Amino acid sequence: MLTKSSTELVRQQNSALVLASLRRHGPLAHTDISQHTGLASATVSAITAELEKADVLERREQQASASRGRPRVIFGQRRGAGYLVTVRISSDIVQYSLADYAGTLIDRFEEARNHADTSTRPFAEAFVAALEKLVSRSRIERGQVLVVSISSKGLVDPALARLVWSPVFGAQQVDFAALLEPHWRAKILLSNETLLVAHAMALRMEKAGAKNLQAVAALSLGHSIGLGIARFDRSGELSVTAPNFGHMLNSSDGKLCRCGSQGCIEASAGFYGILRTAFEVPPDTIPAKFVPLAEMDKIALRARQGHRMSEYAFRQAGLALGQGLSRMVSLYENMPIAITGPGTRYFDLIQRGLEEGLAQSQQVRLLGAPPISVVPEEATLVLEGHFARALAEMDHDIIAAKSDGD
Repeated sequence: MLTKSSTELVRQQNSALVLASLRRHGPLAHTDISQHTGLASATVSAITAELEKADVLERREQQASASRGRPRVIFGQRRGAGYLVTVRISSDIVQYSLADYAGTLIDRFEEARNHADTSTRPFAEAFVAALEKLVSRSRIERGQVLVVSISSKGLVDPALARLVWSPVFGAQQVDFAALLEPHWRAKILLSNETLLVAHAMALRMEKAGAKNLQAVAALSLGHSIGLGIARFDRSGELSVTAPNFGHMLNSSDGKLCRCGSQGCIEASAGFYGILRTAFEVPPDTIPAKFVPLAEMDKIALRARQGHRMSEYAFRQAGLALGQGLSRMVSLYENMPIAITGPGTRYFDLIQRGLEEGLAQSQQVRLLGAPPISVVPEEATLVLEGHFARALAEMDHDIIAAKSDGD
């Protein structure tokens, strides 16, 4: 016999299924929601009626063809039910975006990073001011923002919304929850950037109809090196992780990494590692905090013109990446790998070394190399990952709040 609490739990789970279906497939009619969720038509009708009454969903008309008669009624998210702020912290810029509950982008702007000042205090002040600017420009109240979703390369503590280590700030931590309390009631989400990329790539490939898709990896090339792995379980649920790939020990050659260790993958494959090798700088030289793309383009041009050390630098970067990926496929299995980030512009120079490194894995030699694609638009993938994860969190919280208010 179902108790009141267990009945409420079932209702919450069913509501979550309906909202998740709308997130994945867009506005749908009752019959389509029932088909995608496996819920009975009467259950779907009751849930959509509740969510419409709570101003979470709204009904729209989808124009039918002349031969099919009246327009269909479909349901979608009500745009004003809440708002989402995303913040992408990269080596050269901080990008701020505002979206509504339907996932429609409303506003976006970028602010350049000041590489001369690596202290967290000026960054924290600019961060808070930028959020205020974002909501005031769109004339919404802070209280209408339900989630602030932040991403960065490096090590993050999602539970505490704390940036533990990052390429620019090093071990100086940033506590985002403390920064925004008590003036913002929004939930604070903090994610590794490449985790979001992997999440978005998995959803893209699933939507494109990829067959037998069980997992996908995203490898980000640039000032730092990141890896995200997205895996589908038997029920189709997606779980995503971001192992500390860039700072995994690759060799004992003494190349100093920004993290303070020697021999990390990033020490060879990050922009500063490539620059150091190309100019034959001693491997224990303290790495540059930031290498402009213009400088990397010059090294790449020299490599394509046959300059030996420049060619060697990119090949060594590829070799370190390939060896790291060979360990990944040995631990997991062969999976599609998407190469993203600003370093994709040099993939032709890196590719040979990467393939050599991958071939050092017995699994690759016996079963073949994993399929590799180059997807340059990393910023778009990051935003898609932000939206996918943060909007799902908003759905969950809205359902919980609605249940508490009943």
